Amino acid sequence: MIDAVLENQVMTGAVLAAALAVGVGVYLVLSPGPVRVPLERRRPGRVPGPSTLERGAGKATAFVEQLIRRRGTPVEASTLELAAVKLRPQDFIFLVIVGSVVGLALGLVLSGVLLGILFAAVVPVGARVILSLRISKRQKQFAEQLDDSLQLMASNLRAGHSLPQALSSVAKEAESPTSDEFVRIVNETRVGRDLGVALDMTAARMASDDFSWIAQAIAINREVGGNLAEVLDGVADTIRERNEIRRQVATLSAEGRLSALILIVLPFGLGGFLMLTNPSYLAPFTESLLGYGLMILGAVMLLIGGLWLRKTVEIKF
Repeated sequence: MIDAVLENQVMTGAVLAAALAVGVGVYLVLSPGPVRVPLERRRPGRVPGPSTLERGAGKATAFVEQLIRRRGTPVEASTLELAAVKLRPQDFIFLVIVGSVVGLALGLVLSGVLLGILFAAVVPVGARVILSLRISKRQKQFAEQLDDSLQLMASNLRAGHSLPQALSSVAKEAESPTSDEFVRIVNETRVGRDLGVALDMTAARMASDDFSWIAQAIAINREVGGNLAEVLDGVADTIRERNEIRRQVATLSAEGRLSALILIVLPFGLGGFLMLTNPSYLAPFTESLLGYGLMILGAVMLLIGGLWLRKTVEIKF
């Protein structure tokens, strides 16, 4: 009898303690945090200094900047700008170095020195690939938006605006990256660069033959005169037809490009799966000189096959 009473009291106490713990946890999660007065209000006129992490990162980027000035930079500022990466070259290189160090540490923890070196080497290569993909994407978007940009320019010219005003209108109303490039053109002409030179540089930067035609049409019109709006309409029609053909070619070659991507990625995926599930199966490749030679041979053959497949599915017209 007494044991039953004691057991009930213990159960009741446990339930109450659990309820109290849940209540305290809910209060800590949902209750507002302490009110902190900002430093600029507590001490007017005093600007808060950078944190320890910010000072360390600043010193590291300054050191990287000194190395860049001495030995040159592997990543140009124009490349980052073209890829729409709003970072200075020293900041970008510093992030890549940090990523390589993290990859090295992760590889050492997971497997060993070989995997760490592999992860450390993958980071800069991956950064280059990402920059190339971003540049290709912006150039493709620029080519797809060119038709609408020409129509907007022609409409402004018909409304009585001058050519610089039409370019400024496209810079304000078009989508990115067209707006970014036209803003650059407008700013360069305002500081004294010839319009034809600015247009030619934009065509070269965006790797656009269509925009090169536009630059030539505008240059000829500035020399001989005529109705520029009609000329731009004709160029827009040609570009529209080329875009339709380009999309049709991309649709017809989609299967080949997907097959090439799968064939290139498959060895890495299979190797990673075997490394995680059965490491002893791949151990002979890292235990003898013959194994290292076979891995190098496989990498070379994979590179040659990837370039071959890329040339096979890449159609130029």
